Formats: sequence, C-alpha cells, structure tokens
Amino acid sequence: MPGLSDILPALHRRSSSIRERIRTISIGSSASKHQSISGPSAAPSHRPYSVYQQSSATFMAPPRIVAILDSDAVTQRLLETILDSPNGRRTLSRLARTCRAWFDPALNVLWRELDSLVPILGLFPAHLLKKSKRPGLGLTTPPLEKDWEKILRYGGRVLRITYDELSNNVHNSVFPIFEEYRPRTYVLPNLQHLTWRITSPENLDRAALFLAPSLQGLVLHLGGAGTRFPTLPAFLADIGSRRKLQSFSIYSSASLPDTFSDLLLPQDELERIAVVAPGALSPIVGKWVAYLPRLKSLQLDLSGRSRTAVEAFFREWRSGDSTPDSMESHTDSGIFSGEEVDFTEIRKSLLKLTGDAKKSLTFPALVQLHLTGQTSNIATFLTHLSSPLTQLEIVIEDPPDAADWRDLSALICERFGDSLTSLRIGATLSSKYSDLVRSTSRAAPAPSRLSLGYLSSLPILARFVVDLPESVIFTAADVAALAKAGPKLEEVRLCPLARFPPAAPPHLSLEDLAPLISGCQRLNTLAVVINAKGASKEGGVESAATSRSLMWLHVGHSWVTDTLQVAILLSQFAPYLDTIKWYTERNRPGFVEANARSWQKVSDILPHLQNLRLTERRAVMPEKEIVVEYVQVVAPRPPMSDKAIDATVLTTDRGVDATQLTSEMSVQATPQVKHRETQATASKTSIAIDAVPRTVETEVDATMELVALPALAKEAEELDSPRPGSQLNCGGAPSHLMSLPSLTSLFGFLCRIFIAFPLSIPMRVLHALLQLSRAREEGGEGGDVALDTIHVRP
Repeated sequence: MPGLSDILPALHRRSSSIRERIRTISIGSSASKHQSISGPSAAPSHRPYSVYQQSSATFMAPPRIVAILDSDAVTQRLLETILDSPNGRRTLSRLARTCRAWFDPALNVLWRELDSLVPILGLFPAHLLKKSKRPGLGLTTPPLEKDWEKILRYGGRVLRITYDELSNNVHNSVFPIFEEYRPRTYVLPNLQHLTWRITSPENLDRAALFLAPSLQGLVLHLGGAGTRFPTLPAFLADIGSRRKLQSFSIYSSASLPDTFSDLLLPQDELERIAVVAPGALSPIVGKWVAYLPRLKSLQLDLSGRSRTAVEAFFREWRSGDSTPDSMESHTDSGIFSGEEVDFTEIRKSLLKLTGDAKKSLTFPALVQLHLTGQTSNIATFLTHLSSPLTQLEIVIEDPPDAADWRDLSALICERFGDSLTSLRIGATLSSKYSDLVRSTSRAAPAPSRLSLGYLSSLPILARFVVDLPESVIFTAADVAALAKAGPKLEEVRLCPLARFPPAAPPHLSLEDLAPLISGCQRLNTLAVVINAKGASKEGGVESAATSRSLMWLHVGHSWVTDTLQVAILLSQFAPYLDTIKWYTERNRPGFVEANARSWQKVSDILPHLQNLRLTERRAVMPEKEIVVEYVQVVAPRPPMSDKAIDATVLTTDRGVDATQLTSEMSVQATPQVKHRETQATASKTSIAIDAVPRTVETEVDATMELVALPALAKEAEELDSPRPGSQLNCGGAPSHLMSLPSLTSLFGFLCRIFIAFPLSIPMRVLHALLQLSRAREEGGEGGDVALDTIHVRP
C-alpha cells in the first residue's frame, strides 16, 4: 500500500479537481446557496441529486483512494491528519460533500470530539431558538419529539465532549429542557469521555445527563475559591455504583470528602487517575491508589506540602504482607499487648538482612507519572517508587534549587533510566504568572541556568522537553551531555519560548548543536533558541555532523545576521530538513523584526542549497572506492567476575474478581394516555307510596238491656200480660214459656260481655305482638297492629 505522504497530495489534487468540476455544473440556485457542512445540518441528501449523478458518471476514484476506503484504519488515520492540518475542519466538510463514500467517515471525525454543547443545540430547528446564530442562549418553546431527530442522528457520533461554565456560551435554562423533554435517557449514547468544568454547585448533578453506559473517562473541574459542593459525595457514590471507568480526574479548590476513597472503591478498573485537591496526599487515598491493579497513569499535586506530608502518602502501604502464614504478616494479637513487645518491625528487618523478604513493586503497572510541586518533594515521592516508568512529567517551581535539581536528576537516571522514554519539565502556574508580570513591565527578565550535565544515562529516552520561563540558559556542555545521555532521542525542545534581552544574547550557537545532531541519529524534531550571528565562515562542519532524520526545526526568537552562512550550515546539518519555524507575530513579547526577516531569507535559500548538497553527494558516492581489509586479530579474553544470583522465587498474590459483568440498558416505555369524559349521572324517579294503614271504624253497641224485676207476683203478672207492640209466637204458645230462653240468652250475653270479651282482646293483642317480634328477627320491618285484625264478636 502506498505511503501516507504519497496519498495526501494525490487526494488533495483529486478533491480540488472534483470540487472545481462540481462548481461548473448547472444545478440551479439551490446548489449555489448550499451551506458548509461545518455543522451536521448539511447532509448529502440535501444536495441536488444531479450533482452526484453527474460526478459519479463522469469521475472515477483513483485506485489509491479506493485502497484507502477499503481499510478503516487507514481512512481514520488519513482523516485525522487532515483534521490536524490548517483549516482541517473546513477541508473535511468539503471532502464530505465531494463524495458519498467519504460522508460518514468524515462526519465521524468531525463530530467525535466537541469542546462545547453549542453544536448540539444548533441542531434544533431555527424557530425554536431564541437566536439562530447563538444557539446557547436557549429555546423559546419546548421542543417536540420530531425536533430531536437531528440531535439523535448526530449524537451517536460524539465520543468526547467538554462543558465549560466559565465560557458562558450555554444558558442554564437548556438543562431543564433536556431533563424533561429528551426522547431517550441519553442523548449522546456512545459518549466515552466527559470533561465537566463548573463553578456552581447546582451544575454538578446536571452532569448525570451525559453519564452514558459507554462512558470510560470523567474529568471534574470544580472551581471557585471557597465554593463547596455538598452533593459531591452523592455524585461520586452514583458513579461508583453504576459505572466502570478507566480514567478519573478531579481538580478542586475545596477539600475532598472524608469518604472519597470509600466512594470510589468499586472503581477497580481505573487506569488513569488525577487528584489535584486538598487532601489528595492523605494515607487513605494513598492506600486506595496503591491497590489498583490496572493503574497506568497517576497525577498528583505536591505544591505547598512538606516532606512529612509526602511521606504520609505511603504510610498505609503493606507491600510485604502476603499470607497469614508468612513471617512478615505475624503481628501481636492484642491479648497480651500490654505485657509483650511487638516484634513485627524486627522480623521485617531480619528478613531484609537475610534476603528472605519478598521483593514487591509499588504500582507494578504504573508507566506514566505527573507530579507538581517543589523539586525536593518530587524527589521524595520518587524514592518510594520502583515501577518501570516510561513517561515522567514534572512541574516545578522555576528556578529550582541547584542541589535539589542535582539530586532529582541523579535519582531519575538511577531509578528509571532503563525504562524512561519521555521526560518533560514544566513550570507551575505561579512561576508563569511571575514571568508574565515581568514581561509586561519595563524591567527585562533575568534568565537563569538549568544544568543538563547531571543527566547520566537515559539509553532509550526518545522525547526530552524543557519549558521553563526563567531557566532558559543552555550551553554547549549541556547539549553535549544530553547527546551522550540520550543517544536515541527523537524530539528535543529546550525552552523554544525563551526571550533574551538585547544585552544578553543566547549562549548556544548553531555550531554547538553539532554533538546533538551527530550523536542522535534518530532526531527528527529540534526546538531551541540559538545565536546565529556568529556563524562559521568556513562554510561547513565535519561530515559526521549530518542528520538524515532531522525534518523540523523551531528557532523561536533566535538571533541571526548572515543568512547565507546559516543556510549553508543548515544544509550541512540537515540536508533533508523540511520545515523551519520562527515567531512572526509582532505583538509577541521579545519579537525582533530584523531577526524574523533574516530567518525568512534563510528559509528561502535553504531548499536550493539542500538540492545542491544532495546532488554533490550523489555525484561523489559512486566514485568513492571502498577498501575492506581483513586483519586477523586474536579475540581478547573477556573479563571474568564472580557474581551471586539471588534465586529466590518471586511470588505475587493476586486476586481475581469473578463477578459477572453486567450491563445496564434503559428502555423508554412511556404509555400513550388519552383523556375521555363519561357522563355517569344516575337517572332518578320519584314515586310516592301511600303508607297510611287502612283503618275501619266499627261501632259496637254494647248497651245492655236492663229489665227491672219487681216482686214475683208483679213479674208473673207482667209475664202474663203482653208487652205493647210485641209479637206473639206463631205457634200461639203462651208468653211465660218465652221467659226462660230470654233469661238464658241474657245470661249468656252477660257472660260474653263481662268474661269472654275481656279475655279475647288481650289474647289477640298478645298474638299480634308475637308475630311482630318474629318478623323483626327475620330482618323485616315491624309496624303497628292494624285495628282491623281485631275481631270483636257481637
């Protein structure tokens, strides 16, 4: 497959020709008004189909471009290179509009990393935004479900996003709308890294909107002097219970919670940790960090702390304890603690003397370390580490103490010289601020020297960067010592931002770089400030000081006078040099216009001298005869020495977490609800019932017929004499015969009136009352005894 350097020019020319041809196609006014695809609002479906039809029918993709599209890795690498170039986003947007095959890969690269929420808000329809050109101001009305289509379509492409409250480009009213009206739980479902910079405590909980299940890295910047975040423990507990992060960083001006390590204890898969906050050096945090099995990168702030506080970070470590049966783990049970002496430390000392102690590494997987603070504190911290670091970045107070810098340089070479590949030395914010104050005043900065002669052996070091505002003086001895210590250096930066006053020029000259160029054959990037006014007039240096790999040179505010001599030296040092960079900004402190014009002339002359130099070398090389002489030399006897090898088997206790991996998935199951009203008024009917019992009044004439009976004679006489108006018997019976039945009936009548009738009425009433009580017991309702039920015999 052709190289990337061959593909990029061909692709650029091909894309340019396609764009020029597309512009010549008559596609109407709609195509001429088509906007740039810097945002995702423009898609291929929005362009007229005649453009794609004409381009696909006329142009054929070259084989190299087809080979790129066949490999996802090559396509990704190519698009990333285009993105890093000047106007890279505009170029990618044009490339996405040029060909349908490039549309999805280009948009994935454009949208994979966002530095704000504004591009997401810009996907809402224009009529919902308060100002279409400033989407961060918020929405006028709540969005409907169809208004979220573009956000859901392009939200899956976002992998990294940053929210910065200090930039003030997103109004706080946006977050309630996302919480209430979002169509699904996570608008950015594939988000992998979230950076959350806030100063208000209420904005901390709003980060939960972006804690997608795919999240792997979280960076919290809790700013604001004196601002407390009361919901931070609950937020950390939520993260520890639901997510398995690979990187976690917290930068806070407030103290960490007392339960910080307990809240993050479930995060046992962390590979990168950065804790820059008060309380980060507590023994509990140190113990938690030490027992992370996959930790590869660590960043701590040691500024303003004593050496005792740095030592306390390692106080809770128990690297020697392995099993309960080992001698190192035997401690006093506590039962007789008042009577016996604890021999734990004595046992450990004896084990170290006899060589039976286990040799374990602190941070066994740690390869990257970033420390900030005084030089002495950094040296104290490094003395406790035995892991093979590959990348070390230290941020120190500038200028450092000479003795502390000497000890730190020796310690780095002694402990990490065989594994270190990158070493960066920077300045703290306080040092940079002091330098800024001096640069804005009339007083010239006073540069100091940072000696590189203390670096002894860094055999595999590939990148060495020094970026300090005051310690900017380097000499030829420093360059020679650096070339000797790091023969495999590929990138060297020695304070390229340094400024020198007119009375004190840079100490390094162009010829002083010869040991570095000749000793480091892999060197491809060099950034250093030099004094090229006194360039050699001899026209060159020895042929050994030539580098075929040096391609990029940054001279910053370097001094130069004789442009031709400088170009001749550079053509000798780096005949394949491709880029020379210097500062051309007139408003930059330390800018000298004469030096900028001279370096421009050097850049113009150098390519011609390089071609001449290479032509001469190609012409000389075939004529040169190579004579090889074979001389038999007796091999010297190798030096012999007796060495003892410790054959103690190193054992490591490691636990395996066999917990089943679970994944959380959220499903939006909102039911559809319809409102209906039903008239449920019951119909009523009024019925009147006459419940008045029917009564019958019956009058009984119970008047007794009284008969006065005088004496027997008179009675007999009356009986014999007929009554007036009475009837005689038909039979013509005598009247005295009728007196006896009359007496009998009279007597019976009297018996019924005075005896039977008074007894019959109470018995009837009693019978009615018994029926009434029996009806009430059976659940019925009783009533008054009807008078018509009482029969009175005449």
